[in-house]
Order: sequence, then C-alpha cells, then structure tokens
Amino acid sequence: LILNTKNLLHIEDGAFRNLPRLKYLSICNTGIRQFPDLTQIFSMEAHFILELCDNLRMTIIPQNAFQGMNNESLTLKLYKNGFEDIHSHAFNGTKLNQLILKDNKNLRRIHNDALRGATGPDVLDISSTALESLPTYGLEAIQVLNATSSYSLKRLPPLDKFSSLLEAVLTYPSHCCAFRNLRTERQNLLFSIFDNFSKECESTMRKPPNEMFNDSNNTLLWSGERNTHPFATDYESSPYSYSTIFDDSEMVGFDFEYDFCQPKVLRCTPEPDAFNPCEDILGYSFLRVLIWFINILAIVGNFTVLLVLLTSHYKLTVPRFLMCNLSFADFCMGLYLLLIASVDAQTSGQYYNHAIDWQTGGGCSTAGFFTVFASELSVYTLTVITLERWHTITYAMQLDRKLRLRHAVPIMLGGWLFSLGIALLPLFGVSSYMKVSICLPMDIETGLSQAYILLILVLNVVAFIVICACYIKIYIAVQNPELVAANKDTKVAKRMAILIFTDFTCMAPISFFAISAAFKVPLITVTNSKILLVLFYPINSCANPFLYAIFTKAFRRDFFLLMSKLGCCKSRAELYRMNYFSAYNSNCKNGGAATAPTKASQAFLLLSALEKPYPAPRDKTSHKENLPRVP
Repeated sequence: LILNTKNLLHIEDGAFRNLPRLKYLSICNTGIRQFPDLTQIFSMEAHFILELCDNLRMTIIPQNAFQGMNNESLTLKLYKNGFEDIHSHAFNGTKLNQLILKDNKNLRRIHNDALRGATGPDVLDISSTALESLPTYGLEAIQVLNATSSYSLKRLPPLDKFSSLLEAVLTYPSHCCAFRNLRTERQNLLFSIFDNFSKECESTMRKPPNEMFNDSNNTLLWSGERNTHPFATDYESSPYSYSTIFDDSEMVGFDFEYDFCQPKVLRCTPEPDAFNPCEDILGYSFLRVLIWFINILAIVGNFTVLLVLLTSHYKLTVPRFLMCNLSFADFCMGLYLLLIASVDAQTSGQYYNHAIDWQTGGGCSTAGFFTVFASELSVYTLTVITLERWHTITYAMQLDRKLRLRHAVPIMLGGWLFSLGIALLPLFGVSSYMKVSICLPMDIETGLSQAYILLILVLNVVAFIVICACYIKIYIAVQNPELVAANKDTKVAKRMAILIFTDFTCMAPISFFAISAAFKVPLITVTNSKILLVLFYPINSCANPFLYAIFTKAFRRDFFLLMSKLGCCKSRAELYRMNYFSAYNSNCKNGGAATAPTKASQAFLLLSALEKPYPAPRDKTSHKENLPRVP
C-alpha cells in the first residue's frame, strides 16, 4: 500500500519488478504526475487487484500500461484520479474482470481501441465521468455496465456491441429504451430457438432406438444413458445440447446464463417514465404523415395572408393590422410543427440516441418558445379582433368612437410583451421545455411551475368565453329584422358558428386535459396527448387565415391585384377593380343625401363586420381610407 503521500511525485521504472505472489497493489492520494510502470510485476496470482485512486495529477493512461502485470483475472480500480484521456491499447494484454473508472470527473475520452488486445471486462463502471462516448471495440464481454451521473454520455454505441449485457445502470431513461428493444429482439429469437428445440425433442422421442443416430452424420440426438429424458431437471447432466440441433452460428451473441428454458433477462435502470415513454417524438405513424400536411397548410396559408396584406396598395386599417398579427402568430405555430416533424423524421427508430441532445439542447427550447409565444399571441389577437368587431357593430352610429390604428397599436404591443414574457419564463426555470419530447411546458414539479401552467390555461378559457359572448351579442344585433333579411341572418349565424366551433375545438380538449394534469391528476398519457398536439392544437392556426382572410371577397380582390403585377390573372384583377369602384360610386351617391348612416348601410355594416380584415365603407369620408394609394 502506498497511501496519503502527497510529496511522492514520481515512481521510477522497474520499482515494481518480479513480484509473482503479489495479489493487491494500492497507490492512492499521492502527488504522482506520470502513470507508474507496472509492466514488470509478473504476478502469478489469480484475481489480482490494482487500486489507483485520488491521484489528481495523473492525466493519462498510456499504451500497454498494464501489459505483463498479470496473466490471470484482473480487477482494475482506477477511480477519483485526474485522468482526462485513455490511449489506444491501454489495456492490451490483460484479462479484465472489472474495470472501475468511476469518479474521474475530467475523463472525457476513451480511445476507440483502448480495449483492443484485452479480454473482457465483464464489469465496466464509468459513473460520474465526463465521457461523451464509449469505444465501439471491446464491449462484447460486458455483462454489467454502470454509467450513473454520466451526463455527457448522450449517445450509446451500436446495440449489437453489447452482446453479453445483463444489467445496465444508466443516467438517462431514454437509453434504457434502446436496451428494451434489444431485450425484445433477443427474447423473440430465443423463444424461437426454444420452440425449435422442443419440436426436435418431440420428434426424437418418437424415433425407435435404432434411429437414435442421425443417418447423415451419426450425431447423437437422444441417448438412453445417464439422464435419458430430454426435459430432465438436471440440465447440466443431460447429454442434450443446443449444438446437437442448432448450428453454432445461431447462438452467436447470446452469452447469457440459462436455467434451461429461462434466459436471464437484461435489466436496465432508470426505467422510462410517463413523460418520456419508449417511442419516437410523434409516437404514431399516422401522426408522422399528418403533421406534414398540417404544418405546410399553416405555413403556406398564413404566409400568403401576410404577403397579400403587407403588399396591398390599400391603407393599413385596424382590421388588417390585427389580421397581420394573427397571421404572424399562426405562422410561428406552423414553424413549431415543422421543427417537430423534421426532428421526428431524422430520429425515427433511434430517438433514444438523440433524446438527450434534443430535449436539453437549443432545438427543443426554440420549438417550445415558438409554440407558447404563437399560441398566446394568437389567442390574444383573436380576442382583440372579436372585441373590435363587437365594438364596431355596437357603436356603428357613433363614428367618433371608431377604433383607430393609434389605439390598436398599443393594445397589440401589450399582447406581444405578454406573449414574449409567458414564452420566456420556462427558459428561466419556471416550468421547462425539456420535460417531454414535444417541447411543451409540462413540468409541474414546483408550485411556481404549477401556477404558471394554470395561469396560461385559465387565461385561454377566459379568452374563449369572451369570444363566445361577443359573437352572441353580434348575432343578437344582426337578428334585428329591420336591419337584415332572414337569409342574411342565417348566413351570419353560420359564419359565427364556424368561428366559435374552431375556437372550441382547438381550446377545449387541450385545456381540459391540461388542467387535470396541472392538478397532478392526468387523464391522458403523453403518447395520446400527441394526438391532441397534431389534430386539435393547430386547428386555429390552419383555419384562421381562411376564415378571417382568404374566404373574404376583399382578400381575393387584393390577391388578384397582386397577381396581376406579376403578369397573372390580369382579367380577374380588372374585374375586381371595376366592381370595387362601382360599389364606391354607388355608396357615395347614397351617402350624399343623408347626414347619418341609413338602415340599409347599417345592415351592410353588420354583415361586413364578419368579413374582416376590410371594413365596409360607412360614409364618403371614412371610405376614402380604403381607396388604393396612388404612387
């Protein structure tokens, strides 16, 4: 034993020479800077143990560091040292039983050929190290792998390298998903082999004594000597073996121990939890296809609306300004879905090896920020649009109370600040985007995180109630028979029903299950919640550009005018231009004879309020705002 000698800085080569009866050597808590020469010990003892610990100034394990030390079973306890790198062929010439490298905090690299030339190890312990990868050579003999608190080890070597593994204690639950798949494959093949084994036994038992030998190669299939029953309890004494029926190649990679028909099962901890089940990001195959259609629809639809509104020659009005904000929010939701779909496609079938990089990296945080920001800004803007419509109809006769752009800008600025704040909180420790693979803030471990989730959900429910209440008031207003004909009343009711239904379909399922989960009474699994994520969560983002813009006559007019500038649809654009100026001249003639809006113009206003983002003209003065700007 060489212990607690901080002043020991160097051990001469050959200091340990010809020690055939040495069983145990410990060098701990010294000031040694260079790995000592251990190659001339030549111990003849079985189960030799070498312990190197707390030598903080030793930074490398060189080539052939243990060659010649012992030719029998060897245990290396190399823990709590200053090792940073283990070189190629470092363990060459050894028969390793256990290789303990735990608590080497600075150990970042084991050369891919570090175990080349060595037999074993059966046990490998790399817990509490900074290793980012394991060597791909020399892992075949490992039966026990300990890698707890190895937070930098985010990817595992190919699973076929762990052909003898029986127990794994790891850092991340997702890695156990990999071994769960390996375990299933092994068991399926083993059960197939055992099934063939049983069938061959049964066929052998039916043969007469003179056919106990295979005629082709004289292989003994079943003998009456010793324990003659093919299913004898004493398996070791039975002459029956796999090799009599199966080729050796069928058993390659299965070095388990057997209790006859009971192979030892590979055990792995920590087990995946409810938030991170063993599956790809989207889980279901049909969602993997469907999400592409949905995100493309959301991105293309909202980008088209933004492009047309921002390039229009008409003056920017309050409804169009609000529609631009809504389209941008829904466009961000489309980007979130695109990001999730892309990562799922790249990691399909091997998400366990990418889960840590994705969920703890910038990608998941970016995706989570996009979805929370987009969701809250969209809900906020929808509420403002609905309130603006209600205000426009309620105060239709009072033009001085019309909502101006100077009022709408600070209102939406408040919405942007609120949405940004809500989306940034998980990045500063209030809940977290890292909890699940779809990057939603589902962490409710602390009271603050739980309050954060409940705040978002309650605000969304309140927004939905406000939207419903406003549309009911609008419907009551347009139901006045003096203002609107019966067929127009039905048209308005249907349009409002569609708007409310899309809002309800988007918000209700998400809010219901999320509120129950926030109170730690989940009614749905993360796997099933992904169906809500794809089918319900983005409904508004896909429907809004069509319901609030693309299906309106004013938007189609602007769209064809924009296309005419590019040399397309010129005849349609000219037709829209003529119809628009014809309606303008007619309105001017009707408005000139009255000092206030007539009941007919009021009815027209009520109906057109549902065809935002372009309001109907109220009088000659206000209508001038909607004329094309002359260059």
